[in-house]
Amino acid sequence: MPAPGDLAPDFTLPTDSGEPLTLSSLRGRWVVLYAYPKDDTSGCTTEACEFRDLVPRFDATRAVILGISPDSVKSHQKFKAKYQLPFTLLADEEKVALQGYDLWKEKSMYGRKYMGVERTTFLIDPAGRIARVWEKVKPAGHAAEVMAAIPAA
Repeated sequence: MPAPGDLAPDFTLPTDSGEPLTLSSLRGRWVVLYAYPKDDTSGCTTEACEFRDLVPRFDATRAVILGISPDSVKSHQKFKAKYQLPFTLLADEEKVALQGYDLWKEKSMYGRKYMGVERTTFLIDPAGRIARVWEKVKPAGHAAEVMAAIPAA
């Protein structure tokens, strides 16, 4: 997993609009890259809506919020519309970026093992380096914690 000080692994993925986005194209700005398991599930909705509600504060720092999951562009479009999410969702159906960030892991629920996304957030500085990592995120209150870590513009 990339650690603070490391150059953020670059990737190009389709956004919820279907257009490709390359992470390195956002150099010069703070980037919040938050990985979540699945659109429209309880924890993921809580996390997305908390980021949504703080967008004006993130905008004031010129930070870009990117949500990433293995869901499809179509799934992201529905999720974004349903909760009026004003930031970009990235579709990593092939799990290329998720694996590059070491977030596609074996998980266990009720004794059943399966592969899934480990809910993690990376704060990437304007130079493209990892500034901070939050692992095994609890969704409630997380967006405010991330916001507090970004220096005032």
